[in-house]
Amino acid sequence: MPTRNDAALWAGLIKISADSSQTLQAQIRQAIVSAILDRQIPLSMPLPSCRILAEKLGVARGTVVLAFQQLVDQGFLIAQERRGHFVNPDVLATPPRQARKAPAAGGIDWKARRQVVASELPGAPKNDNWMQSSYPFVYGQFDPALFPTAEWRECNRMALAVLEIRNWAADMVDKDDPLLIEQIQARLLPRRGIFANPDEIIVTLGAQNALYMLATLLMHRGAGVAMENPGYPDARSIFKLAGAETLPIPVDCHGMDVKAIPANANFVFVTPSHHCPTMVPLSRARRQSLLSRAEEHDWIIIEDDYDSQLADETPQEALKGLDHSGRVIYLGSMSKTLAPGLRLGYLVGPAELVAELRALRRFMLRHPPANNQRAVALFLSLGHHDALVRRLSAAFEERRKKLLEAIGRFMPDWGAADVPGGTSIWLKGPEGTDTGALAEAAKARGVIIEPGTRFFDGPAQPSPYMRLGISSIAVQHIEPGIRELAAVVSRRSVAA
Repeated sequence: MPTRNDAALWAGLIKISADSSQTLQAQIRQAIVSAILDRQIPLSMPLPSCRILAEKLGVARGTVVLAFQQLVDQGFLIAQERRGHFVNPDVLATPPRQARKAPAAGGIDWKARRQVVASELPGAPKNDNWMQSSYPFVYGQFDPALFPTAEWRECNRMALAVLEIRNWAADMVDKDDPLLIEQIQARLLPRRGIFANPDEIIVTLGAQNALYMLATLLMHRGAGVAMENPGYPDARSIFKLAGAETLPIPVDCHGMDVKAIPANANFVFVTPSHHCPTMVPLSRARRQSLLSRAEEHDWIIIEDDYDSQLADETPQEALKGLDHSGRVIYLGSMSKTLAPGLRLGYLVGPAELVAELRALRRFMLRHPPANNQRAVALFLSLGHHDALVRRLSAAFEERRKKLLEAIGRFMPDWGAADVPGGTSIWLKGPEGTDTGALAEAAKARGVIIEPGTRFFDGPAQPSPYMRLGISSIAVQHIEPGIRELAAVVSRRSVAA
């Protein structure tokens, strides 16, 4: 039997790394807990003394002492006077799991039993390793160099104070953090020309969560949803999952062609601040026309304030701010400014509708994590979000201009939409260009682009359009990235 001083045993069980994001103490605790739960430490064998283990791991003795003490406090170890630390047998009282039997041949056909076809709808772009790419022109991701790490950590530390924990740790059932609602009401919405009461605001897990709840609550099978074409593909899929029919409406340099919306539509989904994906704003005249026609034909307008958080040279107020009939439902998000992984957004609508959405949300997820809500509320209240928006707006505008300049120099045959604000540029290549094939070839050279096919309603087919994101690529990498992309375009043109 191995002894407590068996160097090979403990070196194999407890491994630490200077490159880990965890502290040395946390790594030691994690390794010992894993070894205990995997039954790799006999109950009769004491662990090495703190001094010996510290020497073997090359760490301070105090680090091991603190790790052992916490494991004792948590019940994983028992400290026996003059004998040392042993595994607590109560931790291993549950018998090990038995190996699961393999399912019988010809098991359940889950595909035949499903009631919706989510897996067959267009998927998201496959950019899992975008951070390892040399030139990530990806949309919707963040730049670690611009992330407000210190400020975000400060707000999370504040949210973990004893008094704050009492505010968010309880089950809110169908409610939201009142401080976050207050900050959305006072700091975010007025900039978009929206003035709402607290009972007209609900926090969501991003804009997609809001869309899914609206589709579930309001859309009947066969309902007509007019939406831009090209347009936001995930919104189109969500509406189809609800049984609605999407009605593609063309887009030009003034945004959605409002006159082309059929009178018998039930809903209009629109991205008026920056159209997804061309970034063109809906003109003032068309905004007024859309609101007038919505009243005339009893449409409900779903306004996704896509890419509106960043400072714009000529910002227009949201449709919701112009609405006097209560038929515009407004969706906002923190994804483009703070972090896409946070998954926190908000919806503004009539109080009666918001109350119904709260009732529906309770059955889906009760409420978004309250600790995140409080941290974001503190982030807003301390002015960190305002400062971040100014920093991001300046950085992204510099990147946008650099990208347009590089495209004009190295890809002059490609038409690029020059629209201030936002986090991407929409490009159209020469006739016959297949940006799907181009994306595959470019990826091999470290350039990630997004083909435009998925934004169009109808059967997938080769498209000359693509979207280049600027939120995650450093300004000094933009010109080299476009040079690489231009080389791929040139090579494919010669081959053709």
